[in-house]
Amino acid sequence: MKLVIAVIQPYKLEAVKEELYKAKVNLMTVSEVLGHGRQKGVTEVYRGIKETGNLLRKVRLEIAVNDNFLEPTLKAIIKGAKTGETGDGKIFILELKECVRIRTEEQGSIAIG
Repeated sequence: MKLVIAVIQPYKLEAVKEELYKAKVNLMTVSEVLGHGRQKGVTEVYRGIKETGNLLRKVRLEIAVNDNFLEPTLKAIIKGAKTGETGDGKIFILELKECVRIRTEEQGSIAIG
């Protein structure tokens, strides 16, 4: 089991979700976050408004997957988020030690879905 954390541009969220749905990945948590990478201080346009500064708006996706869904998940995120420009984002992959579905108390890969 893996936990995939992706930090992407906010305007790419819908495209990433579409690609994830095509890959049969339907379970995700999405958060609005602030951050910067190498592009710090670069002006970005978000919903028609120029933003400059240390912390830029980003979207963070957290997706728990069984091992056989890792590659399709990564490919979907990249396909939906990639523009080829600085600031496209990052994907982090962590080992997921355990997962428990609260409603049924199922554990492990069955609990992920």
